[in-house]
Amino acid sequence: MERQGRAIVVEEGLALAIGGLAAGILAGFLGIGGGTILVPLQVSLGIPPLQAVATSNFSILLTSLAGSIQNWRMGMLDPKRVILLGIPALFTAQVGAILASRLPGYLLLAAFGVLLLANIYLVELRKTVVAHAQALERPGVAAGGTDDAGELRDRPAAEGQMPRWLARTLTGGAAGLLAGLFGIGGGVILVPLQILLLRETLKVAIQTSLGAIVLTATAATLSHAGLGNWMANALGFGDGTIRQNVLWIPGLILGAGGLVGVQISTRTLPKLPDEIVGLLFRTFLAGLSLYVFWQAWQDYQALDNQ
Repeated sequence: MERQGRAIVVEEGLALAIGGLAAGILAGFLGIGGGTILVPLQVSLGIPPLQAVATSNFSILLTSLAGSIQNWRMGMLDPKRVILLGIPALFTAQVGAILASRLPGYLLLAAFGVLLLANIYLVELRKTVVAHAQALERPGVAAGGTDDAGELRDRPAAEGQMPRWLARTLTGGAAGLLAGLFGIGGGVILVPLQILLLRETLKVAIQTSLGAIVLTATAATLSHAGLGNWMANALGFGDGTIRQNVLWIPGLILGAGGLVGVQISTRTLPKLPDEIVGLLFRTFLAGLSLYVFWQAWQDYQALDNQ
């Protein structure tokens, strides 16, 4: 019996490692966040939706931290930009985690399925914004207010444009809410919103996005580890209990597999035409959303039969 139990643990660990590897490959290949894949993967292995969301945030924290450290060592990360985006996310991630803990599992899965379908549009929007930003970039002082030395220059907003403090609050806040509620990094909205609202260059937006995800994933992980319940109890609308939903060991396995997978996809996979990559991306997300909706229906049926 003990040997059988160990075999089950090994099988689950192997499935998580392979799943994390596959998630990393798909994330690097299709340009989507790992959380989009990690949450359905964990649900398929029998992990409850809320724990899947919590554990996904921990895995994303590991991968985004590794990438941000590399950017920082190469002098390509501006801590001031990251902090200004990350501060509102620290608060909204708590809100998202509290909402996730209040939703029944089938509703959380159904909402995640809607997010997957929305991602098809959001990534296409990101491509359009990125292409436009690349066309507008000029040598010297870039649109994002970065001079030749790479220092942050906070230019005043143009007439009719949103103030930068408000743009940062909305951008970081939206990413934090998505992280806490759905267990995704939020890069799919962080990059285009920085370009559209903050007039950042493409390169700066991507690097800052990765650093901000470290903060959003940290806040969401802490909230799902019990901080969110503690805050709700302190404010008087909690139920007095503190729940820890992060599965630390599975999260480490998924994160390690994802790190390897991203390296494989970015270094060895052949470059396909954009049309084929776009078709693969849309097909993959549509199929994944159908699976998530089906799983939500199964959870609802099980709850209804109790």
